[in-house]
Amino acid sequence: MNNSADTGTSKATGSVLERRLLPDNHEMSQGRLIIGGCDLLDLAHTYGTPLFVYDEQHLRSRCREALRVFGSGVAYAAKAFLCVAMARLVHSEGLCLDVSTGGEMHVALAAGVPADRLVMHGNNKSMSELRAAVDAGVGRIVVDSFDELDRLDALHAETQRKPKVLLRFTPGVEAHTHEYLLTGADDSKFGFTVSTGAAAAAMQRARASGSVEVAGVHSHIGSQVLDASSFTRAVAVIAAAAEPFEVDEISVGGGLGVPYLNGETAPTITEWGEAVHEACRQAGVTAQVTAEPGRAIVAGAAVTLYTVGTIKTIEKVRKYVAVDGGMSDNPRPLLYGSGYEVFLPRCTDALRDRVVTVVGKHCESGDTLVRDARVPSGIEVGDILASPVTGAYGHSMGSNYNKVLRPAVVFVKDGAAQLVVRRETYEDLLACEMFDT
Repeated sequence: MNNSADTGTSKATGSVLERRLLPDNHEMSQGRLIIGGCDLLDLAHTYGTPLFVYDEQHLRSRCREALRVFGSGVAYAAKAFLCVAMARLVHSEGLCLDVSTGGEMHVALAAGVPADRLVMHGNNKSMSELRAAVDAGVGRIVVDSFDELDRLDALHAETQRKPKVLLRFTPGVEAHTHEYLLTGADDSKFGFTVSTGAAAAAMQRARASGSVEVAGVHSHIGSQVLDASSFTRAVAVIAAAAEPFEVDEISVGGGLGVPYLNGETAPTITEWGEAVHEACRQAGVTAQVTAEPGRAIVAGAAVTLYTVGTIKTIEKVRKYVAVDGGMSDNPRPLLYGSGYEVFLPRCTDALRDRVVTVVGKHCESGDTLVRDARVPSGIEVGDILASPVTGAYGHSMGSNYNKVLRPAVVFVKDGAAQLVVRRETYEDLLACEMFDT
């Protein structure tokens, strides 16, 4: 296809995709991208698109790094990406799982993860979710509110079970991230605020209660945090707030960010852990210190494959490249203005010398995956277009908007692809419909 009509904003200075944005186990074969020994174009042909492709060894490597830094209490934040295969992989690597709803707990248990290896989160856990967690014997319940303590009192009267809990302290630290991703500021729906005295009051009440066993405290300052100093400031606040109670465990939560774009940088899991442990040493913390990484484990492990269906040029305005997915498999650009790179896996290292806007197939003008995407000038209808660093909060936040089918997921390793989540079918869309009403 001749793209010589590119005008206006379509001109670019040109760039090549930085290889560090690709999963660990990648290589090139005649310009084509191979991940985990599998050719991406072959995967697209076999499984269709959109398709999430995860490098299994990348996932395992990040799990092992987290385990080395934080020890056996470290929990993978399942909200980043969860399916049965992922839960089994994380458990096999020795990590606990942080689950934030009854649904996530159900999937983890169905995967065979022992309940005592689960940490149950949620700012508004229902009585049924708490009952299920207590009945299953989850390892920790992270308590977020006084109302939740009331519910746990009621459950104890009913079951006589006494779950271990962490109290979620809100440190009042505003991390440098999108406002929707902030969770540690005073103005937050999460946890007991330290500055107002709510955290101390909650600890006193829980310690005096016969309904729960207080294991320690928990904090979480936000998501996609790229500056380790935000965590060290939070540690100082949480350590001081917890010190009078001599707790056995302090969790710093998760939130470590990853680079999504050429030129972006972020601390590694090891660098993050070292900063946290140093802050704890300076604060005199003697309790076990653990964490809940999610994005840092899965984001960079995956690429999403799309098929280009339409290319529309508006002279002196913009060139649109429409693919067969969009906001239903990656809502982050619409929700947070998140940036992504794209490339053609048939010529991965090619100069991306045109700027286009990559859009999805949904009936929304806001259905934009990358507004100013650099692509090779030879892009054409039928091409497979890939977006890297899509392993976190794509599949897990996906939807059936416009009744679009959710994509398949494959894990690749040593030249073999394993289908771990099949593509939805039109019949799946009717699974909950009641035809006899």
